Amino acid sequence: MLRAYIVDDEPLARDELKYLLICSKQVEVVGEADCLEKAMADIPVQEPDLVFLDIELAEDNGLQLAKQLHSLKKTPAIVFATAYDEYALEAFELNALDYLLKPFDEQRVYQMLNKITKLQKIGEQDIQPSFNVPINKTGKIAILVEERIILLDMASILFVESSEGKCMIKTKDDVFKVSETLVALEKKLQDHSFMRVHRSYIVNIDYISEIQPWFNSTYNLIMNDGSNVPVSRTYIKELKQLLQF
Repeated sequence: MLRAYIVDDEPLARDELKYLLICSKQVEVVGEADCLEKAMADIPVQEPDLVFLDIELAEDNGLQLAKQLHSLKKTPAIVFATAYDEYALEAFELNALDYLLKPFDEQRVYQMLNKITKLQKIGEQDIQPSFNVPINKTGKIAILVEERIILLDMASILFVESSEGKCMIKTKDDVFKVSETLVALEKKLQDHSFMRVHRSYIVNIDYISEIQPWFNSTYNLIMNDGSNVPVSRTYIKELKQLLQF
């Protein structure tokens, strides 16, 4: 059975989550706290497998607590349980196992527990070690799509397009609309085969199948799915140097 610890400054929210966890018959709740100080005093002693962590605490920040938990000798897995969806990507970059939104949905909680069960044979291995590799070293990128956090293989991305402050990520098999800016995505993709070719486009150079001259000394990139991506004059020199044409 999983040993869980709950950190939330709202007593009703703690009680609701504790009830759902106990009803699952998969979890023993070994402790709870309403602030960072009590949680950091209890968790090293209780050594829970799993910590459910709110982000907006009365005087503290749950993201800061998550960073401190990673310094423990026995690091618990972390599930953020919060009313705020805007921190989801930052949470995943802290190796969060999942991200639950309030008010808690019973089926969503059980879905999360079932995922954990698949990742761990309880009593045989810890959950956390498989999440100790930073996201940017796994070849994946975390994107927030509506209320879901999707881990997307970077190698599957053909290009990213920005329009009206939002981005569209085109993969080999799908299209994802996200609220992140092109600048933020460019930073996450910078260590891989991606290049900015236009103020509104980033491309995966591995999927360029043809380069077509266009007007005013610009170019169009034909991706291997048939998509057209424009290259602005600002980025032509860098593209020519990279691809040697």
